[in-house]
Amino acid sequence: MPSSTEPPFRLEGRRVLVAGHRGMVGTAIVSRLESENCTILTVPHAEVDLRNQTQVEDWLAANKPEAVFLAAGTVGGIHANDTRPAEFIYDNIMMVANVVSSVWRQCQAKLLYLGSSCIYPRLAPQPMTEEALFSGGLEPTNQWYALAKISGIKLCQAYRRQYGCDFISAMPTNLYGPHDNYDLKASHVVPALIAKTHAARESGAKSVEVWGTGKPKRELLYVEDLADALVFLMKSYSQEDHINVGTGVDVTIAELASLVARVIGFEGGFDFVTEKPDGAPRKLLDVSRLSALGWTAHTDLEEGLRRAYAWYCDNVTGGGDASD
Repeated sequence: MPSSTEPPFRLEGRRVLVAGHRGMVGTAIVSRLESENCTILTVPHAEVDLRNQTQVEDWLAANKPEAVFLAAGTVGGIHANDTRPAEFIYDNIMMVANVVSSVWRQCQAKLLYLGSSCIYPRLAPQPMTEEALFSGGLEPTNQWYALAKISGIKLCQAYRRQYGCDFISAMPTNLYGPHDNYDLKASHVVPALIAKTHAARESGAKSVEVWGTGKPKRELLYVEDLADALVFLMKSYSQEDHINVGTGVDVTIAELASLVARVIGFEGGFDFVTEKPDGAPRKLLDVSRLSALGWTAHTDLEEGLRRAYAWYCDNVTGGGDASD
C-alpha cells in the first residue's frame, strides 16, 4: 500500500468544513485547524440537518468547501446504543450518505470520514488490524452503530472507485477529553467514571458503581491526539483502505477506574455490577499502518485524564477542585 499522496494535500489557503463541529471530536478538529492557515467552515444543526439531503446539497453548493472532516454522528455508550438502536443506525447512515453524495455532486472536496473501532468483530484477534473487518460477528450491544459506520466506510470506497473521489476513512479507538458527554444515560466509559467518581468524592460515598465485571480491556485516545492524527491523514493519506487511529495500548476497566480515582482524589472502592453488560471483551487496535506513515499518539493516559477532569470541573460542575 503506498504510504502517502504525491504531492501532499495542502490545507493552507483552503476552505475546510468540519461537520459536527460542536461535538467532542469536531471541537478538537476546529482547534487543531487554527494553526493550518485555512478558512474553517462550520454550520449549526439548526441551519443544516445532515439527515436532510436537500439542506446538505444546498449548503455545499453555496459554500464550496475544498476539504471536509465528517465527524458528525449520533454517539453514545452501551446503554444508549442498546436502547436507541433505530436512532443510531438511521441517523448515522443518513448523515454519511447525504454528505458523501453531496460532496461528490457539489464541490469535489477531499473528504475524511470518521468511523469507530466498533466496526470490528466482537471476538476479533487482538490487536485488531484493518483486515479484521467482516471476519466475524459484531458486538450485539452496538451492532446498529457499527453497521452504520461500516456502511460509511464502504460508501467512501464506492465513490472513490466509481467516481475517483478523494474520500478516505479513519477508525479511532475509544475517545475521551474536553467536550465529552457526561450524561450517564448516553456517556462512554471515561466520562461516566469521571462523573460518578467526582460525585462520590463530593458526597463522601464509600464506593462507585461500575457496570460489568471490570475485566474488559479498552484502548483510550485523548481527543486532541485524534484531531492531530486526522489533520495528518487529511494532508498525507489518500488510499481506499480505512486506517486505524489509536495508541496501541489498553487497560482493563478496573484499572481505568482506579486511575480515574487517583486523578480525582477518591479513596473509596468500586462495586462492579456484574449483571450489567461488559460489551466486547477487548478492543485494541493495531496502529502499525499509521505509525509507518509517521504519526503516533503523544498524550499519556493519566495526563489526558487530568485534562479531561479539569475540563469537567470547569464546564460541567460549575468549577471546583480538579487537583489530586
